[in-house]
Amino acid sequence: MSQYLRFVIISLLLFAGILGYARAEEVITWQDCVQEAAKNHPDLISAEEGVKESRASKAATFSSLLPQITGNLGASTAGASGATTDSYTHGVSATQLLFDGLKTYDNVKAAAENIKAAQYTYRFTSSEVRLSLRTAFINLLRAQELLNITEEIFKIRRSNFELITLRYESGLEHKGALLTAQANLAQAQFEIVQAKRALEVAQRRLVKEMGRTEASPLRAEGTFQVSDARVEKPDFETLARNNPSLGKLISQKNAASFGIKAAKADFFPQLSAQVGRDKSGQHWPPQENSWDAGLSLSFPLFEGGLRLAEVDKARAIFNQARADERSTKDSIIVALEQTWAALQDAIETVDVQRKFLEAAEERGRIAEAQYSLGLIQFDSWTIIEDELVRIKKTFLDVQANALLAEASWIQAKGETLEYAQK
Repeated sequence: MSQYLRFVIISLLLFAGILGYARAEEVITWQDCVQEAAKNHPDLISAEEGVKESRASKAATFSSLLPQITGNLGASTAGASGATTDSYTHGVSATQLLFDGLKTYDNVKAAAENIKAAQYTYRFTSSEVRLSLRTAFINLLRAQELLNITEEIFKIRRSNFELITLRYESGLEHKGALLTAQANLAQAQFEIVQAKRALEVAQRRLVKEMGRTEASPLRAEGTFQVSDARVEKPDFETLARNNPSLGKLISQKNAASFGIKAAKADFFPQLSAQVGRDKSGQHWPPQENSWDAGLSLSFPLFEGGLRLAEVDKARAIFNQARADERSTKDSIIVALEQTWAALQDAIETVDVQRKFLEAAEERGRIAEAQYSLGLIQFDSWTIIEDELVRIKKTFLDVQANALLAEASWIQAKGETLEYAQK
């Protein structure tokens, strides 16, 4: 047995071992990923808690408009000249805010806008999670297909090596061609191992983006077909207005406008009503009744310019929020146009590369037949074969890039995790 035939056998054994190493994989669709991420992704959980926090803050602010009722209970002992006296008391009192220049009312309105901002933050987070999840899903699809391509390339390289070995041993081919074929086969073996490592990394990434706490081998089920391929140029202004990033800033600006009103309200007097009733005595339960009722009015006279500074601060926050809104809107429109153009380019690139692949496959079939008949030299044939391998990988990349461009376009529109994906 020649050393070249031994090399073929060893290569086949290695290839079989590579294919044999596979754990049971869980087949998962895009909708499966979405459902798990919606429940388990920590970023979404954090954003949801942010909404709950803002609602609680509004409730706390609104409570100032309601009566504040307090109960009291006391017992004490006092002594003088060897004698002691016990005293007991219990009662209830209530305070109601009547007027504070509408400061609390404006603070409640500002808190309501902060809830909207938190909800927009949740939507933005959901959009970011969707992009990360979709990217991980696409990369797993690509890794799976790349493994298939590398296995196919191995078979081609193995067949080529066997053919060249026979021609070399019959004196029809030179040793350089044989060594090149041997190197190509070794490269194909390495690329299979490399593709499996990349597949495991892609699986790990998807597990993370789904919000799972434990890693497991997954197999993504899907195609490289772009579904959100809109050829007509959309209205970027309208899309920008629906973007959660802009909505959040608008809500923050509105909250800041109420903050100015609340700061100005500090210049008005604050009027409250109080009423209370108590029982006291030296024995329990106390029997002596007492009550009180009244109004209290407080008015700021001088605080070293504190209230003026608070108004200036609130106005600056509002102006900053208004400028941020304008800047973000402009940036969103630019991003929308860029991602839409990139998506169109990516889709058209797929069509172009598909034609190159069809041509390369046909050239490969013709060249193989010509080489086996001795009509072309090895150098010409191997150039065509190498080009076919390169174009196969390129076509996979442009298909995956088109899906990634689609995911970026959907994220630029501000669509959330639940956005329909065919």
